Amino acid sequence: MNDRNKLLAVQLVLVLGVCFFFFFFGLGAFGLLGADEPRYAQIAREMLARHDWILPTLNGAPWLEKPALLYWKIMNSYNIFGVSDWAARVPAAFHATAVVFGIFFFMRRFRFAAELDAAMIAASSAGMIGFGRGASTDMLVSAPFALAMMCWWTWHQTSKKLWLLLFYGLLGVGALAKGPVAPALAVLVVGAYAVLRRDGKIFLRTISIPGFALFFAIVLPWYLAVQHKAPQFFRVFFIEHNLERFGTNLYQHAQPFWYYIPVFVLATLPWTVFALPALAGAGRDAMKLWRNVNAELSASAVGPADDGLSGFLFLWTVVPIVFFSISRAKLPGYILPAIPAAALLTADYLHRARAISRVKVALHSLLCAVLLVAALMAPFAMVKQAPPPVLQIGMTITGALIAVMVLLMVRREGIRILHFVTLVPTILAVAFLLRPAAPTIDRTLSARAVQARLVELGQGKGTVAVFHVKREVAYGLDFYRDQPIFYYGFDGPIDMPPKTPPGQMVPLEQHIVIARQGSYKEVQEQVGARAVASIGDFPPQHLEFFLVSAAK
Repeated sequence: MNDRNKLLAVQLVLVLGVCFFFFFFGLGAFGLLGADEPRYAQIAREMLARHDWILPTLNGAPWLEKPALLYWKIMNSYNIFGVSDWAARVPAAFHATAVVFGIFFFMRRFRFAAELDAAMIAASSAGMIGFGRGASTDMLVSAPFALAMMCWWTWHQTSKKLWLLLFYGLLGVGALAKGPVAPALAVLVVGAYAVLRRDGKIFLRTISIPGFALFFAIVLPWYLAVQHKAPQFFRVFFIEHNLERFGTNLYQHAQPFWYYIPVFVLATLPWTVFALPALAGAGRDAMKLWRNVNAELSASAVGPADDGLSGFLFLWTVVPIVFFSISRAKLPGYILPAIPAAALLTADYLHRARAISRVKVALHSLLCAVLLVAALMAPFAMVKQAPPPVLQIGMTITGALIAVMVLLMVRREGIRILHFVTLVPTILAVAFLLRPAAPTIDRTLSARAVQARLVELGQGKGTVAVFHVKREVAYGLDFYRDQPIFYYGFDGPIDMPPKTPPGQMVPLEQHIVIARQGSYKEVQEQVGARAVASIGDFPPQHLEFFLVSAAK
């Protein structure tokens, strides 16, 4: 093995180790969070129990909000590791790892010597870590989309048709993960790049009959099969959960137009100090290129040794942000497809920089310190308590030491040490959240702790209803109890959509009601003459448990 291959082997081991820590380590440190994670985990469990790879169901009812790729991946994970919350998160971790390795080899080809830095930046970005550890569709659509865009650029540079076929195939995988969003964004990015180059042939050459055949061969079998089994699929999925979600506030996710600016800033932590100027610089290069009458790259126009990659990455970053800023519904994960491009841009920016200004180094050092201190403060913020004065002093000293360490190391060793020294506070922050802070996260945010409390009270089994609690609690209990959770005031179990008309859903048998603390009178009003007794509470989530007798 020659020296170059030895270096490659060492680099790959480093990338694998970083990916393992950021995406796989402590996947079950705290329970499933939010509404989506437990809901998707339960859908996969039901499909696995029925050996049904076509129709997603929740509590036996068709759930047609998303395609089946995530459920298939979780089902396979359950088959290997058993049914658990952490097993439901494994597919996203693998997809995030695939993106990081894709970035490594992409940069090795087009920006040799920047590949390790690019992989480290991508793996340690907050957006990649957060969504790479979640049982949701965001990473499962973003990963194939990112790999598809890298394949497209490789085809654009080499004209090798295999890369174009891979581009179409990966977009097909993305369409199985979240529907038309992946191919739609690809069309917009490639089209925008053709406009930037003032060369419509770039877009036309991308159109490939074999590529379309591969795309539809991947996508159509499931789409046609599920439409056959559930004729309402087209209306529910395409009309309600794509068109209406984009154009209306049907699902109550409205945010201001500028919402994704702070989301992007947070998603690129701890590299924001360099990601923003990298994006701005790429935007300037793109404008210079667009103004060039012949749309030809030249050293005088956009800088030495620039092949147009920065302009392409700029568009890849900006298009998803602009596209979803127009949407009425906005959630943080929607712009995850832009984060790999931002990581590539940041790595390219740092690779070309001979030195970093003192101001940027100072700001970056301060940001690394703030990141770690914020992680240390997180458990206290969750329980809405101020840390003791001694801990406050300790956190301040820790932050100061981190800032000084990063500052001195970069000032002394230069830009080559920046990527590794930045990993130190990032790893410490993530490790703290996955170990010392994990029990607090579990108690305050996950239904796993609620179920554990019910088991303590001798109510590990039996009918459960909820009343005036967050839907995250109901969806979480649905998974952790593996049974439908009913809730007062609606005409069905928890799988009913938000627009269901108000009604009354009080089980006739004896059951537990989980409600806000102090809701005894309201629960009694709901059940009439039936006996209601408080049997315990769960202060971390301000919940109280009531036992309601069976109807006579």
